[in-house]
Amino acid sequence: MNAPDRFELFVLPDGVKKLTITPDTKIPNAATFKIEKEDHTLANMLRMQLLEDPKVLFAGYKMPHPLDHYFILKVQTTPDTTPAHALGNAITELIQTVGAMKNKFEMDLIRARAFEEAKSNPVGDADDLSSHNVDMDF
Repeated sequence: MNAPDRFELFVLPDGVKKLTITPDTKIPNAATFKIEKEDHTLANMLRMQLLEDPKVLFAGYKMPHPLDHYFILKVQTTPDTTPAHALGNAITELIQTVGAMKNKFEMDLIRARAFEEAKSNPVGDADDLSSHNVDMDF
């Protein structure tokens, strides 16, 4: 089979950096980031988070080829900040967002399990109220 080994999708070879930054010489306050061993999932999340920043003028990415496991992210910012600083802020905000989503998911999972447990273990049947000493004054 011609498919590459699965570990090649996420294991960095020796001497390869996860992130390389190349300043753009033609466009002011712009840079190109090459991020190794990642795909559309991270690329699109970074792009969208960068575009939330009012100091980011442009953010876009491309995947050069489906068999190449990296993406190119281009970022242009206002003179107030640098593309590297904007990317760092976007990464920090994404980490916080994903952490909050994880916490919410875990709380909802606990709540759903408790609900299912309560459904499967009813306290008593409505027909069997005579066995309970319940005083009801109407």
